Formats: sequence, C-alpha cells, structure tokens
Amino acid sequence: MNRYEIYALRYGTMTGRSPQMNFLVQDIHNEAADLDFYVWLVRDGSRRILVDTGFNEAAAKQRNREIKINPADMLARLGVAPDSIDDVVITHLHYDHAGNLDRFPKARFHLQDREMAFATGRCMCHGLLRHPFSVEDVTLMVRHVYSERVVFHDGEGAVAPGVTLHRVGGHSDGLQVVRVETARGPVVLASDATHYYANMRRKNPFPIIYNVGDMMEGWKVVGQLAGDPDRIIPGHDPKVRELYPQVGGDADIVALHREPIRSIAT
Repeated sequence: MNRYEIYALRYGTMTGRSPQMNFLVQDIHNEAADLDFYVWLVRDGSRRILVDTGFNEAAAKQRNREIKINPADMLARLGVAPDSIDDVVITHLHYDHAGNLDRFPKARFHLQDREMAFATGRCMCHGLLRHPFSVEDVTLMVRHVYSERVVFHDGEGAVAPGVTLHRVGGHSDGLQVVRVETARGPVVLASDATHYYANMRRKNPFPIIYNVGDMMEGWKVVGQLAGDPDRIIPGHDPKVRELYPQVGGDADIVALHREPIRSIAT
C-alpha cells in the first residue's frame, strides 16, 4: 500500500478575529483565534499532489488578507516546482482554496460535480452565497474544463492509490475532504469541513455555511475516515503548526505524516 508524506504550508493569516467570527452559535466556551491559510502537499517517491491552491497577492489586497508568499512559490521550500505537480485537488472553489489555477500547467484538477454546479448555478445570484467565491477563479476552472484538465467526482473518488476523495458538503455544497494513507495511518485533510479543531469537537460550525445538516453529518464521515481525532487536520487552525514538527526549522511548514508532538485532546 502506498504511504505518503503530507506537508501543511501556511502562506497567509488573518488576525484580530473575534469568537463570533469563528463559531455559528455563541457561548462562553468560544474563543478568539487567528485564522491561518494553508495548502497541503502530498507526495511519495513518484507522485506530487497539491491539495488546494490558495489565493494570490491581488486577492489578498482585494479582501484585506495578509499573504506571506504565494503558495505556488512556497513549494520551492520543499524542492517542488509548480510545473512538477501531477494532480491538484480543489476541496471547494472558495477564493482562498482555488486561486492560482494558472500556476500548475501540467496538473489535472480534481473537483466535485456538485461544487462546479453550485459555483456556476442559481445560488450565485445571491450575494451572501457568492461572496466567498471569485468569479475569476471559477471562470478559470471552467476554462480548464474546456481544456480537458478537470477530473470530476461524484461523492467518492480516488486521485491515486491511497489518496481518496469524499464529498461532505456543508461549508460549500461540493466540499470534499481528502484521505491519505501515511506511515501513521490514514490522515484526513478536512479542509473547511472544520475550520478549527474546536468547530468539530464542540459541534459548533464556522459561520460561513451553506447547509448546517450536511456539515454536521460530514463530521461523522471525517471521524470515520480518520479513525482517530489526531489524524484529522482542520482547514485553518493555527494549532496545526503547534502540534506537528516543523520541516527544516521553517515555522510555516509542518509534517502531518509524522506523529503530533502532543495529542489534540490534551
């Protein structure tokens, strides 16, 4: 069975967030927390898979976000060039997960049918639902469809042996999570199925949400796929960089295929 390395690359951050920005239901246990922006590199001896593509400098300026480096350029810290990426998984088409689609010229893009339908359908007539999307990113993905570079999935699918996709919805209608076989067992890149560990643990969703029921049912799926809470990786939690060992002393890159420094439960 294939065993992969997984790296989380933090390319930007958003500070000064209040608890109501991170939890749908307010209670005394909610806490303020910065929001980190990640992409994830999955690789073995012959294959390089990128999970999500982040946003670029223009999007950061437009949305008042802090970007440290374009994630496509950040891959060089791991000795990876954008044109060496074989496959790109887009967990969903929100601006912070689906920018830079022009930076990976040889990659195939993996996307859920429902996400493309959602991002180009009638729901985009409503500003509240449209806001997390970028029309430029969505349009570029359509161009990749016409160039026969998109692999669509309907529910469950596979990118490679040991790397599987699972549609959970919730945050966006076609949100998919990625299960990766590693030496420490299956690791689930949950993306925005749970922005923070606390969203899932407290059963309190992040406020940007399309379907609350799908999100809460999706947490069950994520838990079953991982088999252990320590093998679930949230989409934006700064704690990820505290729990996993740094790579080469780089505080913005951590190895998720290695055992956490401590359990998230502690």
